[in-house]
Amino acid sequence: MAGSRIDHLAITAPTLQAGSDAVFAQLGVRPQPGGQHARMGTHNLLLRLGEALYLEVIAVDPQAPAPARPRWFGLDALGGNAPPRLACWVARTGDIAAAAAAAPLGEVLPMSRGALQWRITVPADGSLPLGGAAPALIQWDTAVHPAATLPDQGCTLVALELQHPEPARVQAVLDQLRLAEPGVALSLRAAPTPGLLAQVRTPAGLRWLA
Repeated sequence: MAGSRIDHLAITAPTLQAGSDAVFAQLGVRPQPGGQHARMGTHNLLLRLGEALYLEVIAVDPQAPAPARPRWFGLDALGGNAPPRLACWVARTGDIAAAAAAAPLGEVLPMSRGALQWRITVPADGSLPLGGAAPALIQWDTAVHPAATLPDQGCTLVALELQHPEPARVQAVLDQLRLAEPGVALSLRAAPTPGLLAQVRTPAGLRWLA
């Protein structure tokens, strides 16, 4: 199995407007409209962080019917007044079947948004893998990565810190995935609760996203 790459980071929010405001407060730029995920009853905003790397703000779509299964990214457990937070990250692979077998992180589900098609791992209960410290896995089934179609607002992911009370469990997943992302400093540390901290180079300098 070939190594995996960081594909995108996900901010969960009670509404897209709340998520956009949080990104603007922390990075000084606003994400762009994405689209709807009919299968999950969600919608998103997107911000380019590299040639094949982006930030996603994702929320329940109030105009969509409830899905037949739990929503992804733990969104069903998100309260209406919950603050937006950097909740999860997604690792890209060229062979999701092999990657998911090596590091069981959820069921592989086909997804689409507009012309985009992909497969992604989602736990049956919709929870975040290891509280968000371990990634969801994705394999794009379209020729062009979505980050390539986003406007470049001068933002680049510089570092990603994974936090978990049992870091050895997260490290075992990373080892199985053989994850490597040139230009991004990936680190792992023990913390009382799972979490993520990202450093982003912006037009206003280095900023932290949490």
